[in-house]
Amino acid sequence: MSRPTRYPFLAGAAALAVALTACSSTGGKQETSADGGGGAAADTPEMTVALITHAAPGDTFWDQVRAGAEDAAKKDNVKLEYTADPDGAKQAQLVQQAVDKKVDGIAVTLSKPEAMKSNVEGAVNAGIPTVALNAGMGDWKNMGVLSFFGQDDGLAGEAAGERLTEEKAGKVLCVIQEQGHVGLEARCDGLKKKFANSEKIYVKGTDTANVQSTMTAKLQDDKDITHVVTLGAPFAMVALKSIEESGSSAKLATFDLNDDALTAIKDKKILWAVDQQPYVQGYMAVDALWLRAQKGASVGGQQPVFSGPAFVDESNVDLLLK
Repeated sequence: MSRPTRYPFLAGAAALAVALTACSSTGGKQETSADGGGGAAADTPEMTVALITHAAPGDTFWDQVRAGAEDAAKKDNVKLEYTADPDGAKQAQLVQQAVDKKVDGIAVTLSKPEAMKSNVEGAVNAGIPTVALNAGMGDWKNMGVLSFFGQDDGLAGEAAGERLTEEKAGKVLCVIQEQGHVGLEARCDGLKKKFANSEKIYVKGTDTANVQSTMTAKLQDDKDITHVVTLGAPFAMVALKSIEESGSSAKLATFDLNDDALTAIKDKKILWAVDQQPYVQGYMAVDALWLRAQKGASVGGQQPVFSGPAFVDESNVDLLLK
């Protein structure tokens, strides 16, 4: 990826994922299982892992997290039970349901740590090995969680702000799709730390019409905006429509990726994306729980295991489109 000397976390996380391999979006309370029996590579007793995220329905980012988790589950002879709810209290209930089922391990996102704290601590106190991924880097240790797999969202925001400074941006609009999400707030705050002339705007991420109309109105009202930064690939695709609809000449960058965003980068409709490798997050979370069960091992030494940030732009997008 670009700028490897300044942001080395991508290479380190990828290398760790390969090492673990050597020893695979849905939301709204949906649940499925990926049974690793039969063709599993690991000749170990089947274990059940609950993967519980804050995914909103239709957010394709989580397809990548889930794919990584499913691949690890197949390798490790793990029965994976996936559930999700963007509401913090309801996600906490899903954790409690996993505890009641007496699963062998829990992997959970912590985007709303205050809502999650009691139930996650309950899982830990019940003796269920628990790891965090994607969100909650500032809170996982305080809950007694074993490991965290993701990126430092504040640092990722700073990286974006530095790049915007280098590109001589004028005014930046940072679009937050889920109010109260600590990771999204950290991204915009980090961006502002390195690029002061930036402004947050909140949209309702579960309502595409609201996202588009809110961004369009803002761009029509503020002609000084030169760059829009979205915090998820699906919202970047909506932002493209808002930029066109408003008649704005603003340029677009985003955090996170999906196939549409990758194609838009190749077509020069999106300048760049900050990638956190969601596949790696899902894979490593499940694999870490398997290592804990089979070897008594913990990953990270009570330090976060970074999977990002790294930039994807027209110079390297073809590597991800293969």
